[in-house]
Amino acid sequence: MERWRLEIPPCPPAAAAALRRELSVSGALAQALVRRGLGEPARARAFLDAGEEYPPGDFEGISAAVASIARHVQERRRITVHGDYDVDGVCSTALLVTALRRLGADVDWYLPDRAGDGYGLSTGTIRGLAARGTSLLVSVDCGIGAVDEVEVALALGLEVVISDHHAPRADGVLPRAPVVHPGVCGYPCRELCATAVAYKLAQALYEDRGRDTAELEAELDLVALATIADVVPLVGENRTLAVRGLRRLESTARPGLRALMAVARVVPGKAGERAVAFALAPRLNAAGRLYRADAALELLLTEDPLRAQQVAHELDSANRERQGIERAIRQQAEAQMAELGEREAYVLAAEGWHPGVIGIVASRLVERSGRPVVMVALEGEDGRASGRSIDAFDLLGGLRACSEHLRRFGGHRVAAGMEIAREELAGFSAALCSHARAVLAPADLHAVERIDAVVEVAEVDMALAEELESLAPFGRGNPQVRLLVEGASFADTRPMGQGRHVRFNVRSGAAGARAVAFGCDGRLPVADGEPVQATFTLEVNEWNGVTEPRLVLRRARAAQQPAAPSPSRRRGERSGQQELALFAV
Repeated sequence: MERWRLEIPPCPPAAAAALRRELSVSGALAQALVRRGLGEPARARAFLDAGEEYPPGDFEGISAAVASIARHVQERRRITVHGDYDVDGVCSTALLVTALRRLGADVDWYLPDRAGDGYGLSTGTIRGLAARGTSLLVSVDCGIGAVDEVEVALALGLEVVISDHHAPRADGVLPRAPVVHPGVCGYPCRELCATAVAYKLAQALYEDRGRDTAELEAELDLVALATIADVVPLVGENRTLAVRGLRRLESTARPGLRALMAVARVVPGKAGERAVAFALAPRLNAAGRLYRADAALELLLTEDPLRAQQVAHELDSANRERQGIERAIRQQAEAQMAELGEREAYVLAAEGWHPGVIGIVASRLVERSGRPVVMVALEGEDGRASGRSIDAFDLLGGLRACSEHLRRFGGHRVAAGMEIAREELAGFSAALCSHARAVLAPADLHAVERIDAVVEVAEVDMALAEELESLAPFGRGNPQVRLLVEGASFADTRPMGQGRHVRFNVRSGAAGARAVAFGCDGRLPVADGEPVQATFTLEVNEWNGVTEPRLVLRRARAAQQPAAPSPSRRRGERSGQQELALFAV
C-alpha cells in the first residue's frame, strides 16, 4: 500500500476573504491562491493574467552572442545550429533556424544521434562540421559543459556561441565562448527551457538588426511545446510563455504540427498542456529515442502539407514501437526492484535495454516507488544511463557525489544522464544509496498530498471546474488544484475501461458528484458508504457531446474519524490548522 501524508498549508481567513472580494473568485480558488503563495491580490491577479516577461537584454553578456551571430549573418558565412534529440532540443533548433533564415542567414543544423554521438557536442561532430564549411557553431539545449570540445572548435577556426539551460560543470569552468544561459547570465527567470532561451536570443538578434520582434510571435507554439515537454516550472515567465504559446498552438499554421495533431487525434482548438504532454511531445520524442531526431525537426520546418502528413505518420508509428519497448523494459525493471527490496535509491541495469527509452521507464518507476531511479542500458562493458528523481533528492548532486564511478554525466536536479563502465555498477549503486540515505529524511520517502482547497460536495459544479482552469496550464511548479472533500463517502462504484478504472459517486448528506479513478484495477481502497478521506482534482469532462464536471480521485483511505462539515463556517475561510485537526490521521 502506498504511504502518503496529508499536508494542508495555512490559509488565513482574512487573506482568502480579500481575494474573494477583490478578484470576485470562489472560496475554493481563493484558498488555492493563498496556499500557493499568492495571497496578495496584486500577485494573484498577475499570476492569473500571466503577464510576467523580461527583455532579452537581461541576459548578461548576450550582446557578445548577438554580435557574433549578426556578423556571420551579414557576411553570409555558414552558421550551424547544433541541437539535441529531445523535444526541447528539436524545437530550439527549429526556432533558431527559422529566425536566422528570415534574417537572410546561411544556416544549416545538426542533431546528434543518441546511439552514435551521445548527448551534446562531440569532437567528432565538430571536426565534421569544420570540414563541411561551418564558420559559426551555435549550440542550443547543450554546450554549457563542453569546455574541451569548444577548445577543439576554436583550434579549428570555428567561432562558437552557447545557448543552453543545463547545469554547468561542477568546477564552474565555462566554455571560452559567448554564453546565453538563464542561470549563468543572471536572468530573472532562471529555469527557462532551451527553446525559450533560443526565443530570447532570436528577439535580441531581431532588435539588433532593426526587425520587429513581433515577427517571432509565430514561434511561440514551439516555445509552449518545449516548456511543457521539458517539465520546467510553469510559473513566472515560463507560465507566460506557455499560455501565449498554447494559444498559438491552437491556431498554428505550421503544417507539421497540424498533421501531428491529426494523427494524435488532438482537436487544434483544444491543444492544452495535456495534449502536449501526452499526445504531441511523445511522438516528437519518439524519433530521437529510437532512431534519429531529424524526422521531428523536418516536421517542424516543412512547409509542404503532404510531406508533413507523411512524417507525422512516421512519428506516430515510431511512438507505438516505443510504447511496446517501454512495456517490456518496465516489466524487467520492476522485477529487479522487487528482487532488490526496499532501498533509498535504485540502480537497475540490463543488456538489451534501449538507451532511448530507459528515461521514460525511470520516470514511471519513480512515480511508483517514490525513490530516485537510475536505469543503465548495458552493451558489453559499457553502459548508458538515465536517471529520474523525487523532488526531495537532487539527482545531479547525487551523481557529483558518486562521480568517481562515472565516466561522464550531466543534467538537472530531477533528471540526468550518464555513462558508466559495467565494472563500476556495484560501486555506483552502493555510493548512490549511501548518499541518498545521508541526505533524505524518512518523511521525504513518503508521498505528500498537498491540499489547495477544502470543499464540500455541494460546491463541486461546472462553475468551479471552469474557474479552477484559470490556473492552467498545469505541470511542475503549478500542479492541478488538489481538493479535499469534506464528510465524504463513495457510492455506486462500477468498473470501467475493461476493469482498469472505476466510476463512482462522491456523497455527503444529500449532495453528490460524479467521480472517476484511473489505473486502480477496478477497485477503490474504501468500501461504499464508509467515511473516507479523499483528495481529487476537478475537470471539465467531455464525452459523446455531453459536458459535465468530474472529480478525479488522487488518493483515498478510510477516515479515522467522520469529518462532517461545520454548518457555521463560511466557505473558503477555515484556517489550515483547523483543517488539519479535522482530517488528521
